[in-house]
Amino acid sequence: MIKAVIFDLDGTLLDRDKSVEKFVSNQYRRLIEVLGHIDQTDYMQRFIQLDDHGYVWKDKVYQQLVEEFNITGISQQQLLEDYLTHFAAHCVPFPHLIQMLEKLKAQQLQIGMITNGYTEFQAGNIEALSIERYFDVILISEKEGLRKPDKRIFERALERLGAEAEEAIFVGDHPANDVAASAGAGMISVWKRNAQWENAKAHFTIDGLDEIPDIVQRLTKQAELKIKPSN
Repeated sequence: MIKAVIFDLDGTLLDRDKSVEKFVSNQYRRLIEVLGHIDQTDYMQRFIQLDDHGYVWKDKVYQQLVEEFNITGISQQQLLEDYLTHFAAHCVPFPHLIQMLEKLKAQQLQIGMITNGYTEFQAGNIEALSIERYFDVILISEKEGLRKPDKRIFERALERLGAEAEEAIFVGDHPANDVAASAGAGMISVWKRNAQWENAKAHFTIDGLDEIPDIVQRLTKQAELKIKPSN
């Protein structure tokens, strides 16, 4: 019987690629006086390339941008602070996010989140998506002192939710940090397909968040059939 569904954040609930595009475009326009000597498309494309889907922290991204584009009049630290201040205002959810969470709550499920990242920054992004109220537990790696794919952060989430590993689904987009790691912790893994990777060895693969409630119902029916006494 499924008791809990746990999610990754970036690339799973938050459409990070679209969010980054929106933010970088806005940053360029707001800081046109110091960035105007750079073609906007060039600035955006290089930021996105250096960012590497969020796996490179922005201090290094801005350091490289300042050097490559000879940016003066603003420091890399000021650019980083601008990112920290304004990114949340550009957060874009994946389609069906709220509807999916509503359906899971209606099924009396525990809902959790495990995300790598800095506590204040990720908390701001979660707040921007207006989804915090749906979650029974939220684990952010900086605060927990553990990062995915460490098995212990999955076990910690399960303990706080009061669920056994086999009673929980984990949904994420990263084949190693999310899919393999959650399966390794004994959970049912769901890969939210991401064009960055060709494949992932998951129990289920989805293209949209609206598929999650159906997977839960299917697994619940299977469990009920297994425990149904024979005549």
